[in-house]
Amino acid sequence: MFEKKAYESRRAKLAALMRERGGAGLILLSAHSASPINYPDNCYPFRQDSNWLYFIGLNVPDIIALIDIADGRSLLFGDEASMDDLIWTGPRPSLTELAAASGIDRVIPYSRAREHIERFPKQNIHYPPVCRGETLLRLSALLETRVDEFRDGFSPALIASIISLREIKEEREVAEMEKAVGVSAEMHRSLLAELRPGWTEAEAAAHVQHIAARRGCALSFATIATVHGEVLHNHERVSICREGDSFLLDAGAESPSGYAGDLTSSFPVGPRFTGQKAELYDILLEMFKVATASLKPGIPFLDAHMAASLALARGLGALGIMKGNPEEAVREGAHALFFPHGLGHMIGLDVHDMEGLGEDNVGYAGQERSRQFGLRSLRLAKTLKPGMVHSVEPGIYFIPGLIDMWESAGLASTYIDYTELKRWRHSGGMRIEEDWLVTKEGCRRLGPFIDKSRKAVETARSRQ
Repeated sequence: MFEKKAYESRRAKLAALMRERGGAGLILLSAHSASPINYPDNCYPFRQDSNWLYFIGLNVPDIIALIDIADGRSLLFGDEASMDDLIWTGPRPSLTELAAASGIDRVIPYSRAREHIERFPKQNIHYPPVCRGETLLRLSALLETRVDEFRDGFSPALIASIISLREIKEEREVAEMEKAVGVSAEMHRSLLAELRPGWTEAEAAAHVQHIAARRGCALSFATIATVHGEVLHNHERVSICREGDSFLLDAGAESPSGYAGDLTSSFPVGPRFTGQKAELYDILLEMFKVATASLKPGIPFLDAHMAASLALARGLGALGIMKGNPEEAVREGAHALFFPHGLGHMIGLDVHDMEGLGEDNVGYAGQERSRQFGLRSLRLAKTLKPGMVHSVEPGIYFIPGLIDMWESAGLASTYIDYTELKRWRHSGGMRIEEDWLVTKEGCRRLGPFIDKSRKAVETARSRQ
């Protein structure tokens, strides 16, 4: 948790932004509840709501805050720990003490929240979208509103106000993200050095989770550790690593304050990439270099995505897999057979930062989103500003089922040599990813430098 002035300032700015947008009344923010797995006393590890962490900072469940838009003053509603709580959790600071750490000087029992809310018309109670079922039920009951009406009744003005604050990272936030990315880098470097033929994917995932836990961090998302990189979010972890395979690790640490790291590495299970995979890795590196070289304030992230896509089309053209004019191929979306996702996304208190507020709201800011296969999956397209943090994660994938679907439908046959592609269809998938901060001058990598050149990767693997 940061110093209290950080939260006081954020809430004051939020109220001011709401006034600028014509808002009046109250902002309602809610902490998460504990989420049971199958019964109330066996819950998933608690993770606080990210908007709550940003504006309130308290890692406590089942409490709410009301912020008066007129003056920015805040009230906290919750109940102090009971005797039973004391038995199971041990001594904890009182809610009053916790609230003071956030700059809130009044704590009121939760049962009295409704009387404060009822002073305002329902249309003047502004809240963000709610993703957790427990919170949805609790708040809809508090507002005496049908669940579906509450679910759809979030405030567009509040969404826009929150995004405008959270998308520009404060120095204190960047410092936290440096820590998270630093631990993430340690996870990747360690597996690069330690993975052996014969390991299962599950052993690899356990290895990196151990490092995060040892550093006092959680995982920022479910680890992807696989020899089947062509399955973009492969969580099965049942395959055995064998010489000749390439391994994909997409994993990140979450700092104790909730900030995420998100890195991806691709490397051979053996000491070096085999022939075809070596050529593909070189193309992947070129995609990454071209994309990161284009990053600076005032440039739409869409442009970086398209630059990486063009590098892919040119590289696959040199291998004979693609054909024709590379610019035209990218314009028609032919390259998306091999790169069916976007180049990156925002990162912060969420690994896909603020996506709970609406992917288009966060990544497009009013721009029209493409409907083209592949390009429509780009999460971030809007113009970059100093203070934004985002991932850069190009990939190359050979997905046999998708190749068959495209070929049978005659898709992009002007630009794809399906006969030559048959030689490559079992090449799997590779992706590399780093986290980048937009600065006034350009863009810089967060965390330590990890040399991703093929020579450096193969040298590291040869030290086994």
